Amino acid sequence: MEFLTQTFELEELQYFFDYVNNGSVFYLIIPFFILELIRYAVLKKLNWNILGDSIANIITVVAFVMIEFTLGALLLYKLYFYVYEYISLPHLPLNIVTVTCCILLADFAYYWDHRVMHRIGIGWATHTVHHSSPHFNMSVAYRFGPLDAVFPIFFSLPIVMLGFNPWMLLFVELFVQSFQAILHTEVIGKLPRPLEYIFNTPSHHRVHHGSNEQYLDKNYAGIFIIWDRLLGTFAEEKEKVVYGITEPLNSINPIKVFFHGFTRLYRSIKSTKGFKNKVNYLIKPPGWEPEK
Repeated sequence: MEFLTQTFELEELQYFFDYVNNGSVFYLIIPFFILELIRYAVLKKLNWNILGDSIANIITVVAFVMIEFTLGALLLYKLYFYVYEYISLPHLPLNIVTVTCCILLADFAYYWDHRVMHRIGIGWATHTVHHSSPHFNMSVAYRFGPLDAVFPIFFSLPIVMLGFNPWMLLFVELFVQSFQAILHTEVIGKLPRPLEYIFNTPSHHRVHHGSNEQYLDKNYAGIFIIWDRLLGTFAEEKEKVVYGITEPLNSINPIKVFFHGFTRLYRSIKSTKGFKNKVNYLIKPPGWEPEK
């Protein structure tokens, strides 16, 4: 059992997660996306709308990464390490036990971060970008909104306060995101029942992207679908999934795609009367409207 407590160097951990996280784009995501394009062509569904939507998705991730790096340079690096040095419990070593615990905690934090973004107006204004595509393929995994890097801060800091190294947490959070990316496909049907019960799968995540009424606000999980099963937000894929949002965007313009959630929120706030109603648009669930 000594291997469980054998400590790693941070560089070793970084090397492993770099291979899993960044490397997966080249050995998994891109090849799989090419396979999906071939599938679209065979089914005679390959058209400019799908290609244009995929291009828009890539442009949104470039904009997202620029915002994320700016936040990292100006805020997160200093904030996370300040908390780690002065407000955390004793620092934990880097070993298999702590990495495993960090993955479980980061995944649970992702569940709540994801759920909050669906259930308050300001969160949905940014996250609706990810859901606004009427297609479901690997490129959609990289369709991000302007503030998608901000909300996780509130759920990650408590993990740092428990003594987990911020760099390890970053590697693990990227791992959760990488796992999510490979779920965005229609090529894979349902997996064996034990896997479907414990893990998030393409089937479960197709449900999450559905605009069907019974699929709305379901399956928030990152890696483990057990969070949804335990917390009452699970739905099984039964009826054919209609991808997109309840108010379709109908655009592949990357600028409109990236900002449409906030322009819609702004119009709602601007058109309503009363300070309380304006604030409610920010904190109430999407679709909320003041009483007539």
